[in-house]
Amino acid sequence: MVSFMNNQKQQKPTLSGQRFKTRKRDEKERFDPTQFQDCIIQGLTETGTDLEAVAKFLDASGAKLDYRRYAETLFDILVAGGMLAPGGTLADDMMRTDVCVFAAQEDLETMQAFAQVFNKLIRRYKYLEKGFEDEVKKLLLFLKGFSESERNKLAMLTGVLLANGTLNASILNSLYNENLVKEGVSAAFAVKLFKSWINEKDINAVAASLRKVSMDNRLMELFPANKQSVEHFTKYFTEAGLKELSEYVRNQQTIGARKELQKELQEQMSRGDPFKDIILYVKEEMKKNNIPEPVVIGIIWSSVMSTVEWNKKEELVAEQAIKHLKQYSPLLAAFTTQGQSELTLLLKIQEYCYDNIHFMKAFQKIVVLFYKAEVLSEEPILKWYKDAHVAKGKSVFLEQMKKFVEWLKNAEEESESEAEEGD
Repeated sequence: MVSFMNNQKQQKPTLSGQRFKTRKRDEKERFDPTQFQDCIIQGLTETGTDLEAVAKFLDASGAKLDYRRYAETLFDILVAGGMLAPGGTLADDMMRTDVCVFAAQEDLETMQAFAQVFNKLIRRYKYLEKGFEDEVKKLLLFLKGFSESERNKLAMLTGVLLANGTLNASILNSLYNENLVKEGVSAAFAVKLFKSWINEKDINAVAASLRKVSMDNRLMELFPANKQSVEHFTKYFTEAGLKELSEYVRNQQTIGARKELQKELQEQMSRGDPFKDIILYVKEEMKKNNIPEPVVIGIIWSSVMSTVEWNKKEELVAEQAIKHLKQYSPLLAAFTTQGQSELTLLLKIQEYCYDNIHFMKAFQKIVVLFYKAEVLSEEPILKWYKDAHVAKGKSVFLEQMKKFVEWLKNAEEESESEAEEGD
C-alpha cells in the first residue's frame, strides 16, 4: 500500500496519466523554449510594428501557448527580439524579430506605446506579473551587455512602467550591482529612468513609491563609495536635467543629518561634554551636511529642553527653566549670529511655552534672560513682537512682553539720540 502511494506521488508531476487527460491546460500544445520562441517570433513578424496588433496577437496566443512556463522567453523576445544568453547577448543560432523594444525608435512616445503592450498582457494574464518583475531585474543586471541606445530605451520603458504601477520600485535593487555602479552604468541608466518616471507622474509620487520599498535613502548608492556625497549626486543629476530629484535627495540627507545631529547632541549634553567640544562638533556637522544656522538653533533648543525633567508646578517651573537655560546660554549664543536664527529661536520658545502649559507664564522671563545673556538682541525681539510671532498663545505672550518691549524701544531711542548728539 505504501509503495503504491509513493508511486502515485512520483507519477503526479508528469501530468501524463489518464486522470489529467481532460484538463484544459493539457490540451495546449507543448513547446520547448525554442519552439515557443519560433511561434512568438513568427506571429510578431506577421503583425509587424503595429503595437495594437501586437497586443491582440499576444492576448490571443496566451490561450494556446504556455505563457506560464515560458514567461522569461516571452519577455526576452518582446524586449530584445530573441532569447537572451547569460550576460545579455542574443543567442546566435536563434530566430529573432525586429518587433521589440530594442529595435524600436529611441523616444519616450514609442516606449509609452510599448508599456501599453506589457500592461495589457499582464492585466490579461495576471500570473505573468511575477515573471515580468523577475525579467526586469535580470535585464538590469545584464545592462553592460546592451548598447547605449538599448539601455536608454529600457530605462525609459522601466520609468513608464514604474509610474503606472506595472512594476514595483524594489526592482531598482538590481542597479546597486557593484560592477554596474563602478562603471557608471547604474547612474546613467537612472537618469533616463527617473526622467520618464517623473514625466509620467511627479517627484512626490516617485518619492512615495521609493519610500514604500525603503529606497528613498539609498539613491546615492548609484555611485561608487568615494562619490557618495550630496554634492556629487546633486551636480550629476542637476546637470542631467533632474533638479527635482537632486533637491529631493538633498532634503532626504538633510532630514537624516538633522535627526542624527539631535541624537548626538542629546548624548553629549547628558554626558556633560564641554560646550567648546559641542560647538565644534555642531559647526562641523553644519558644514558637512549644509545645515543652515536657523535650523541648527531649533535643534539645539529642542535638545536643551529635553535633557531635564521639568517640575509639574507652574510656580516652580519658571525658576527651574531660568536656572537651566542660563547654564546653556553660551551654547545657544554660539548659533544666533544671524537675525533669522534669533527669530527662529523666539518662535521655538513661543511654541514650546504654548505646547507645555506650565511654561505659559515663563515666556517673558526666558526672553529677558536670553537678551541679557546676548543670545537675543533688540531687533529680532521687536520684529517678533510687531509681526513675526505665530498665533499660538499670541495674546498672552504679547501682553507679557509689552513692558519689556517698551523698555527696549526707549533704550533704542535714547541710544539713537545719544549718537546724534555725538555727531
